[in-house]
Amino acid sequence: MEGCAFSGHRVIAAGKIASLTELLQRAVAYAYEQGCRSFYCGGAVGFDTLAAKAVILFRVKHPDVRLILLLPCADQSEGWSEMQRAAYDYILSEADEAVILSDSYARGCMQKRNRALVERADMLICYVGREGSGSAQTMHLAEKKGIAVYNLYAHVKHKNNNEDSSN
Repeated sequence: MEGCAFSGHRVIAAGKIASLTELLQRAVAYAYEQGCRSFYCGGAVGFDTLAAKAVILFRVKHPDVRLILLLPCADQSEGWSEMQRAAYDYILSEADEAVILSDSYARGCMQKRNRALVERADMLICYVGREGSGSAQTMHLAEKKGIAVYNLYAHVKHKNNNEDSSN
């Protein structure tokens, strides 16, 4: 196994972030134990940002790990809050490579990014709690390809009743 990709919802309830962050750190360590050295992330807000940060932290003790961002478009962060852009700029600066799949946002660029994630992965770590989202579609693409899929959603401790939404 060489590559691990991430996909998950953009909006995560505040009460779930600490638990999810801890799970992601353990999941990255597990993927590494399975032979994954390249970690692919789509660079979106929410789960993607948490996953990229987990890889960056893990890489401190494991310098053979690579973080590769597969970005749907060059202007992905347009319209994001200042805090979201700061987190995005941080993961961009820490990435070993950033592949931009489209010059600007266009219909279908997010799905193209999702397919690119699955094409490069031997394993998918995801956070999918509802059908009909782009993350669910990515998870199903991975299952169809026959790669290992680990959905962290059911393992996150729920501290409040806010539900996750968006992608």
